[in-house]
Amino acid sequence: MLRQLFEEAPGDQGLPGPRRRLAAWVVVLATLMAVLDLGIVNIALPTMAVALGAPASQAVWIATVYQLVCAGALLCFAALSRLVGHRRVFTGGLMLFTLGSLGAALSPGLEVLLLFRAVQGLGAAAILSLGPSLYRVIFPRRLLGRAIGLNALVVALGLASGPSLGGVVLSVASWPWVFALNVPTGLVAIWLAWRALPGEALGRGHFDWPGALLSMLMMGGFVLGMERIANGESYAVVVGLTAVSLLAAGLFIWRQGRAPAPLVPLSLFSEPRFASASVVTMLAFTGQGAAFVALPFFYQGVLGTTPLQAALLFTPWPMALLVSGPVAGRLADKWDPALLSAGGLALFLAGMSSLAWLSAVEQALYLVLPSLLCGLGYGFFQAPNNREIMGSAPLAMSSSASGVLASVRTFGQCLGSALVALVMALPFGTLPLALWLAAAVTLVALLLGVRRLSLPVSSVT
Repeated sequence: MLRQLFEEAPGDQGLPGPRRRLAAWVVVLATLMAVLDLGIVNIALPTMAVALGAPASQAVWIATVYQLVCAGALLCFAALSRLVGHRRVFTGGLMLFTLGSLGAALSPGLEVLLLFRAVQGLGAAAILSLGPSLYRVIFPRRLLGRAIGLNALVVALGLASGPSLGGVVLSVASWPWVFALNVPTGLVAIWLAWRALPGEALGRGHFDWPGALLSMLMMGGFVLGMERIANGESYAVVVGLTAVSLLAAGLFIWRQGRAPAPLVPLSLFSEPRFASASVVTMLAFTGQGAAFVALPFFYQGVLGTTPLQAALLFTPWPMALLVSGPVAGRLADKWDPALLSAGGLALFLAGMSSLAWLSAVEQALYLVLPSLLCGLGYGFFQAPNNREIMGSAPLAMSSSASGVLASVRTFGQCLGSALVALVMALPFGTLPLALWLAAAVTLVALLLGVRRLSLPVSSVT
């Protein structure tokens, strides 16, 4: 797949072969750093809490502030890129992420660490909101499915392998190295980004500041509310945060329909397959997010495995993604992406249902094959589905489509985490029940994915 991505053909749009290769690896490297960071830090929270002398309730904010700032800024950076260009915003995001990583590694206490984690979150928002749209600029349309498949593979692998990588780092080094490792990688990526990414003229128009504020309240309130559920906050606080998020969402939609230069053009959602694929993405990430939270607790708390053993039990999932993602991306350039993603969701649902069913047996080896099936299915789902989202949007709106993709993915991950927390707070709540509910959400995603097959295929170019 990689070799074919960089082959040139007569009439190709995008960048020439050698520069295309360099630009693609910049986006891959930056995306991987931003996605890996959350999983790596989550596994390191207990170690950092002890080292910094902070209670667990405060140490959780080391992860929360990153996700909160990132979620709130996703749509803002996507809109900003239309005015100042993809390369400037993406490279600026890399600079912020690298600076935040350096500051976090050198932080003498929790307060300073939280500040630099917020800086990291801003940088991650710029990177994640623009990654898919950059592929539309870098690659010709005939290779869009394979390129988006590469991005989907990087995101999925980063989410799945972050905890394992974090465990490896902590086994040989102290917690500041969790952040310090980003610095040399980030500096290389910044240099390559300015050289390889295509430059653009400054756009015309104004930035939608009211829309940006509402977007931050909408996303930030939602993420914070879900995080509070996971940490056992009172229902009054959770309901209040959720209400703020819903109110901001309503005002945001109202504003986008009236703003002269909206943050997210609502006309994007008039394309049926774009709208459907976005909803399916959110639901699928809810199912996957719930599994990623529930399974480590199940492996270590119920089966009694060590963190390293739990990481090994997780290995089949990302390894299967490594195989299925590139294949699905290549097929998505030839076949209907909706058909491929529906088939992937069917495999993912089979894997999730098997995990839920076999978890009652409480034998670790019984869960290896279902995890493998989940990885295969998710790889076949995500690459074609992301290709449909980006391919259904006009090129001029690709940054907005990319921001929507990153936002619904974040919504889904937060919902999945909250789902597990809510189930475990119930008197009859168990981890297998959480897995069954994750499978039920995946079933809804599959049904919507099958329905999408009857929708007209976009003719957007």
